Amino acid sequence: MTQISAAPQGQPEPVTQIDCARAGIVTPAMRAVANKEGRDPESVREGVAAGRIAIPANVHHESLSPEGVGGGLSTKVNVNLGISGDLADEAEEWKKVDVALELAAHAIMDLSNSGKTRAFRTRLIEKSPVMIGTVPMYDAIGYLEKALVDITAEDFLDVVRAHAEDGVDFVTIHAGMNRRTIESFRETGRLTNIVSRGGSLLFAWMEATGNENPFYEFYDDVLAILHEHDVTISIGDAMRPGSTYDASDAGQIAELIEIGKLTRRAWDAGVQVMVEGPGHMALDEIAANMKLEKRLCHDAPFYVLGPLVTDIAPGYDHITAAIGGAIAASSGADFLCYVTPAEHLRLPDADDVREGLVATLIAAHAADIAKGVPGARDRDNRMSDARRRVDWEGMFAEALDPVKARRYFDSAPPSNDGTCTMCGKMCAMRTVNRIMDGLTVDLNLQ
Repeated sequence: MTQISAAPQGQPEPVTQIDCARAGIVTPAMRAVANKEGRDPESVREGVAAGRIAIPANVHHESLSPEGVGGGLSTKVNVNLGISGDLADEAEEWKKVDVALELAAHAIMDLSNSGKTRAFRTRLIEKSPVMIGTVPMYDAIGYLEKALVDITAEDFLDVVRAHAEDGVDFVTIHAGMNRRTIESFRETGRLTNIVSRGGSLLFAWMEATGNENPFYEFYDDVLAILHEHDVTISIGDAMRPGSTYDASDAGQIAELIEIGKLTRRAWDAGVQVMVEGPGHMALDEIAANMKLEKRLCHDAPFYVLGPLVTDIAPGYDHITAAIGGAIAASSGADFLCYVTPAEHLRLPDADDVREGLVATLIAAHAADIAKGVPGARDRDNRMSDARRRVDWEGMFAEALDPVKARRYFDSAPPSNDGTCTMCGKMCAMRTVNRIMDGLTVDLNLQ
């Protein structure tokens, strides 16, 4: 739990990271982020105060090792998992958690949507040193034991409150899809309509009840709950494009304009903000979309799913997303949500989680090199030095997935030391190393 200094007499006690930052207080979480990022703690405080950096850190998440998300920091990566109605296998979900922690994901979103999910969520928060996020809308039906049409606005707030009290660090709230946004969507049409699960449920609720989006109508009440527990709001993109055809359309942009307004309202209420983004998007649209989000949402941290740069690669969408993610992050996105090979096909298993997470970590790291994030190249340089010396243990130590790297090498042992079975005696590193060391080179390569 974050310890903070007392507020000046007559001033309200600072509760959240942004409260403290604006009061000139450098919290332990800010210091932790500064240490991880090689930054001055004061610069982190200034970023949090301005909203350019978010440190999702619920006051109840005592096992948390804080991370910063935002401008000038390394790109963070999230793993989605959670219990599904069709595959309610909690043991498999814990395997996914283990993979996420092993490979050093920065966040885990529990998207459980079946039955009573609180036990899994609270255990996850107790165990996990990484940020935990949720989408309370997914949990509403099971938590409340009501049909969607019977859920009230106060019911939705109760679910948000429960997640905040449990220790969730950030929540996705689809508050930007209001009546104006839906009007733009209806007038212009789409190839793939609304593909956000939370957005589609809210759309159905609004159509069935005739009411405004409760998270928009009662946004101030949502913010009050989040402020009490220092939960960061991740403003969800209910109108994200689900196909490259729909990218950058009126529905997406109309919602983004609304999200920009909601961002300022959250900051005014002392709540940290992240903004969620697309989605599916052609390569040539990605950079412009990142800049547009930063402009309309006042440089708030941007959290993107992919984007997936083509729609025709089911089974390989971890690759389509990694391509888009690298471009997005190098163009200003701050947080990447992984996509697995199972996307669009089924609930991922633990092996899918590993493949998707590594692909997204690669995208994030490649973007950090391109952005010139301090220290981003250091690991690559250590890897290159180990390769020059043909130091296999050194190479495995620097690999994003050392388990897979070692398994591949061990599956085909070389007959000559200092080589692998790709080149054998023709290994360039081995040949030049021997020459540089003044040793004899065996030129009989048969």
